[in-house]
Amino acid sequence: MGFFKSQMWKVLEWKDDSSDTLVYRFPMDGKEIMSGSQLTVRESQVAVFVNLGKVADVFGPGKYKLTTNNLPILSGIGSIWYQGQSRFKADLYFINTKQFLDRKWGTSNPVTMRDNEFGMIRIRAYGNYAFRVTDPTAFMREVFGTRGLVTLADIEGVLSNMLVSQMSDTIAESKISALDMAMNYQEFGDMIQDNSRENFAALGLTITDFIVVNISFPEAVEKTIDERTNLGILSGHMGSYTQKKAADALGDAAKNGGGASAFIGMGLGSMATGVVNNTLNAPAQSASGAIAKSSAEKFCSECGAKISASSKFCPECGAKLSSVKRCASCGTEVSAKTKFCPECGEKID
Repeated sequence: MGFFKSQMWKVLEWKDDSSDTLVYRFPMDGKEIMSGSQLTVRESQVAVFVNLGKVADVFGPGKYKLTTNNLPILSGIGSIWYQGQSRFKADLYFINTKQFLDRKWGTSNPVTMRDNEFGMIRIRAYGNYAFRVTDPTAFMREVFGTRGLVTLADIEGVLSNMLVSQMSDTIAESKISALDMAMNYQEFGDMIQDNSRENFAALGLTITDFIVVNISFPEAVEKTIDERTNLGILSGHMGSYTQKKAADALGDAAKNGGGASAFIGMGLGSMATGVVNNTLNAPAQSASGAIAKSSAEKFCSECGAKISASSKFCPECGAKLSSVKRCASCGTEVSAKTKFCPECGEKID
């Protein structure tokens, strides 16, 4: 009897002292499980009995006495009980169901995306995610099979590639722009997490968190994004952006000493000057035109009739007109003999 007892397990448990183990197969070493043995399943664990490659029973956290009388679920492996139900054979797996945090994902190669504004661009991205096992049977069937030990290193590559692929699909389906991604990491990450749930569920997993830490664009795109952000033109004020580019060209032209570059710079500078002057000086030009218009008009001081600037007598009342003139440019009053305006230097007709 001592020999037979040495070939049986009476206490079944897994004291997980690792931080990266997902599946641990209890080492039977040719031994059998005694009827009445105690099974201890700790929090964040499930115990799975497998018979002939098929899942027979699954136990959640708690302590169990393995008998068919008080645990009818063991009937799934009843066919292998023998010798008065004294012992049975089965493989026992402990699966870690805790949440695995701060796992890394990232693009090993740039991902190509079509942007409505920048055209075809290539981006890189990386971040963190978290997951846990929620369907031990599916996880065993789809991932680890009958392997005795499964760690994070065994599946992280698969999960990271799955997330990167899902990111590409999300960009294509949502048609999200590069500018929107750069401004809304949280919202973009939530979209990828939601779209990844089905693929994770097929493996018996649940993705509990997904974070985009960084998305890097080509240098030219990043420079443009920075410029537009500084100008506050993300709402569609493209005129400000055009003016800034023209002003930048004018500044570059001023630094050039000559040659073809200077010639090109002069051309761009003229364009920039026109843009800036049209924008900033429009009110002044309007005011100047109003003054010129008002100065070109002349009225009789006696009856108030409108007369031409060259008239010497009023056509209505015959009164002799004043010899005082007004500058057509600035409106300053001058004597009849004045040839040039003392204020603006304009020639007096």
